[in-house]
Amino acid sequence: MMKTWPYSAKGTPSLGFWQGVQDMLPLSIAVIPWGILAGSAAVNAGLSLMQAIGMSAFVFAGAAQLVSLSMLSAGASAVSIVLTIFFLTSQHFIYALHLRDEAVKLPLAKRLCLGFLLTDELYATAMLTDQRPYRYLLGAGLSFYLCWVGFSIAGIGLAAMVPDLSAFHLEFSIVVIFLVMAVLLLNNRLAIVGVCVSALSAAVFSWLKLEAAIVLAGLCGMLAAAWLDWKGSR
Repeated sequence: MMKTWPYSAKGTPSLGFWQGVQDMLPLSIAVIPWGILAGSAAVNAGLSLMQAIGMSAFVFAGAAQLVSLSMLSAGASAVSIVLTIFFLTSQHFIYALHLRDEAVKLPLAKRLCLGFLLTDELYATAMLTDQRPYRYLLGAGLSFYLCWVGFSIAGIGLAAMVPDLSAFHLEFSIVVIFLVMAVLLLNNRLAIVGVCVSALSAAVFSWLKLEAAIVLAGLCGMLAAAWLDWKGSR
């Protein structure tokens, strides 16, 4: 029986636009509560309708949006907000370096497009395959972007009807997203080690009642994976 889309003539998956959309789908669904929370948080922070929509459309970084809104509500200066967001999203430099071989062959406009769409989720999806054509990355990144903006707008609308959406604990989706990314990458030995070390470290640091337990656990996981990668390359 002849295989049709999304398969190529050789019977292997065709990494086109719609395959990227399909591979990103689990994360696009998982981010829905987070998008709603970000939209409602923007309204609760005092942003106007267009400012709230613009923040999701142009910033396009969930953690950065929530942190900056929290700092804005607390009266933090613009400089401190910018510096905090810079360090909070600095992992994107590593993502960009990892995808450099694919991006360097593209025209400037396409590189800028992928740079804007690059998120933790797009990087995790890109790691599912050794070949990452532009159309595949565009499909994955654009579908996630539209989902994020769409449900952020839904959160903006819900904020007018539901006074305190934070009472529904929608922030749980942040954990769900990273669990989904971990599952997607579990065929990678380094990813398995990183996840296990992070989980164990989080349990230990939480028991010790350290305030930065999650951050420290994540750093431990990354350092363990990096050390194994370095040891294996020797």
